[in-house]
Amino acid sequence: MNAEIPPKKTFMKIDAREIKSFFYSQYFSDGIRMTFGILFPSLLLMQFNRFDMGITMSLGALCICTIDSPGPLYHKRNGMAIGNLCMFVVAIITGFARLNVFTLGVEITLLSFFFSMFIVYGNRASSIGTCALLIMIFMMDKEAKPNEVLPLSLIVLAGGIWYLLFSLLFFGIRPYRAAQQTLGESIADIAKFIRIKAGFYLSDTDIEENYRKLVSQQIKVSQHQDAVREILFKSRVMVKESTNPSRVLVLTFIDLVDMYEQIMATHYDYGYIRDKFGATGVLKQIADLLNQMGDELDNIAYMVLSNTRNKYRPDFQTDLEKLKLRIDEIGASEQGASNFALRKILVNLRDLNERIRSIYGYYSSKSSEALLDKTPDYEYSKFVTRQDYAAHIFSDNLSFNSGTFKHALRVSLVCLIGFVTAKFIALGHHSYWVLLTIIVILKPGFSLSKQRNYQRLVGTIIGGIAGIIILIYIPNKDVQFGLLLVLMIGTYSFLRLNYVVSVLFMTPYVLILFKFLGVGLVVQERIIDTIIGSTIAFIASYLIFPSWEFEQIQHNLADVINANACYLNKIAESVSGREVSAMEYKLARKDVYVKSANLSAAFERMTSEPKSKQRKVKDVHKFVVLNHILSSYIATIASSVSSRAIHRSAADNLKLIRKSLAVLNDVNKKLGGNPAETSSSKSLNTEIVQNATSSDDLLLKEQLGFINKISYDIARVTDSIVS
Repeated sequence: MNAEIPPKKTFMKIDAREIKSFFYSQYFSDGIRMTFGILFPSLLLMQFNRFDMGITMSLGALCICTIDSPGPLYHKRNGMAIGNLCMFVVAIITGFARLNVFTLGVEITLLSFFFSMFIVYGNRASSIGTCALLIMIFMMDKEAKPNEVLPLSLIVLAGGIWYLLFSLLFFGIRPYRAAQQTLGESIADIAKFIRIKAGFYLSDTDIEENYRKLVSQQIKVSQHQDAVREILFKSRVMVKESTNPSRVLVLTFIDLVDMYEQIMATHYDYGYIRDKFGATGVLKQIADLLNQMGDELDNIAYMVLSNTRNKYRPDFQTDLEKLKLRIDEIGASEQGASNFALRKILVNLRDLNERIRSIYGYYSSKSSEALLDKTPDYEYSKFVTRQDYAAHIFSDNLSFNSGTFKHALRVSLVCLIGFVTAKFIALGHHSYWVLLTIIVILKPGFSLSKQRNYQRLVGTIIGGIAGIIILIYIPNKDVQFGLLLVLMIGTYSFLRLNYVVSVLFMTPYVLILFKFLGVGLVVQERIIDTIIGSTIAFIASYLIFPSWEFEQIQHNLADVINANACYLNKIAESVSGREVSAMEYKLARKDVYVKSANLSAAFERMTSEPKSKQRKVKDVHKFVVLNHILSSYIATIASSVSSRAIHRSAADNLKLIRKSLAVLNDVNKKLGGNPAETSSSKSLNTEIVQNATSSDDLLLKEQLGFINKISYDIARVTDSIVS
């Protein structure tokens, strides 16, 4: 299929593109899949006058859909299968425990702790724990006699199994769709990253604020790239049963990651180049070109999301030639004798142009053999993290030294408090809403709990008002059912994208559903129960085993320094004569970017905590920025060394690397981390030359000098942090 994708130039076109992109995205697909998977059992069994059974099956499907998050198909299958088992067991236990208020309180306390500990096994295991806790909460108010508990639990299980089979069928029909959607969103993230970088070349952009935006965007880029790696490199159909569509996706992602490295490597002293070249107008040309390339990446993102092919191939060669002429003019003028930085920027822009042309080529090529020849022979499994599910990990974390243990204990105690409170204060017959609010809001860190608390309250109140308006002014049941479908799709579409919008859709959908079930208008009860649950969760996150970022930020700082030291050591090995493979560089690079994103995310959480609980925020921010600069300079050298195969470099260059590595390892020790393993001095000295004579060596020496300076700057900031 061929489709022209015009450049985005106006505000209205951007809005239209964003709306279309949303409907092609994995978020909307999730909304459609989850809505149908949950509603179908109820609608089907209603035709056979077994609506009550259908609702119970839908309840099981609702719980299992929490596990249906993006990832390889076999991870989904295994996760939902284990989730069904846990859900069935918990449903039986709750069915009998609810017969006595004391046994129910004990069950809530113990199971809340046990399933909250699942977070030690990663996000999907954590969602299995959430699924089990949800069925426990929903079963609390189910009026079932002892002899009805097992049949009721089997019906819940049938709903869960239905959703499992439906989800597998959904993805089995279009096995590449999830990868396309995740890849498309990753490309859009990098497009935004490029536009933020473009801001550094504009004199009216605040450099400090732009760094904050860049660091925040880096988190999103890293998260989406991890998601793409999970789907592409852990999926058999992608890497072992390689087909033309899978090769296109893999090649696109490889070029995308290389492009991201190229963007990261384009770091300069922006204040200096603004002062030196601002009056020439060349920086505005650079910014405009970067913005245009960002727009082209958005076009590619849309092309991947919509699964279309584009006949149009962008070529920025003319603009690049104009930029080259302007840079040459500046170099020839009296005031701009040295235009080295501008020439480096031009080289990087040309590389970006080639990457964009290359990606467009994959989507216009009709030759499977050509793509097969281009596919690098990497061991893709090394680029993804393997989760260890050993039993000892659970037991090892049963200690107050573990943040997960303190979180699970907090959830357990707060759920007990919420249960007792609901029995005495909550209105009506849906007191489980208090516990539901607590389970959804409480997160391991204070800042995440605070954010989720605010989103839940705002969404519930606004959604409650919207629900009242719908029920009062739109009495037609057919129209209400149509709105119910729209609201359900909105709820599950925005669940991962924007939680406050998800809750805003969820509240009126629940109110309409209860109206259909003959319960009546329960908006007041829902809002009050939500406020009760939110209040308890907020107070508890502050008082009961609180988790503050400053207590663990040093761990993130040490991790990122270790990753940068390992990356720099690859350069040391390469310039000393050892052949370092492209995969070794890529693995080291990936580790740096992941650890940097983790640090940036931790810093963002830290800044949202109470002022009294923040420590050395300005120093940590300096560290984050310096780390970004360090990573950029190392990436610049790594790109040059790996592509030009610089070997047997000057002794002075190797000394600079060793000095930087020594400083970084010293920083790591101060932060309580383990120093990076570096090659021995003897092995690094065997094939070096004594004097820097070539232009490559002189350039490398200058770049390594920058790295050495930044390493000492990081050491000084670290002293302030640990003091």
